[in-house]
Amino acid sequence: MNIDFNKNENGLVPAIIQDSATKNVLMLGYMNAEAYQKTNETKKVTFFSRTKNRLWTKGEESGNFLHAVSIKNDCDDDTLLIAVNPAGPTCHKGTDTCWGEDNDQSFGFLTKLEKVIESRREAGESEKSYVASLFKKGINKIAQKVGEEAVEIVIEAKDNDDNLFLNEGADLLFHYLILLQAKGYTLNDVVKVLEGRHS
Repeated sequence: MNIDFNKNENGLVPAIIQDSATKNVLMLGYMNAEAYQKTNETKKVTFFSRTKNRLWTKGEESGNFLHAVSIKNDCDDDTLLIAVNPAGPTCHKGTDTCWGEDNDQSFGFLTKLEKVIESRREAGESEKSYVASLFKKGINKIAQKVGEEAVEIVIEAKDNDDNLFLNEGADLLFHYLILLQAKGYTLNDVVKVLEGRHS
């Protein structure tokens, strides 16, 4: 990999640290050629500290190492993207990221939808919504709805109306997310099972 350490006078390139599983950005550090080489050799992310003027391996004092999974450089060969498995919080202040955010797995809109379902479930009878009414009727009714939606998508799969097929798929997924929460789980729990089967 060609990295242009000489682009800046100090011989440093930015290294963006990203969780390999969640894809969240955890921190930003700087590397020189020696830090890059040590990271490759030890598989523990090592930076060049501009304040201490020396190499430092993240976690050398706390034990919260960043185990390198992959390293990519950008189109200009002067910025690194390092995917890691973090062993604990990344920030020296004890947070998951240097922006004070939790390093939670996110599935984009589906995660947002899970939070909406959760909020309507917690609101209970005070929330006049379809979701709240389903939770009020209990697990049997929710499971029944998932079964009904599953049958409907099978029927639409045999026809040629793509719009109906996709809408039934959306209904099935929506009700499955409700069922997961009714059973005390989230989409992330299902993903973990799939990941376990893949490895």
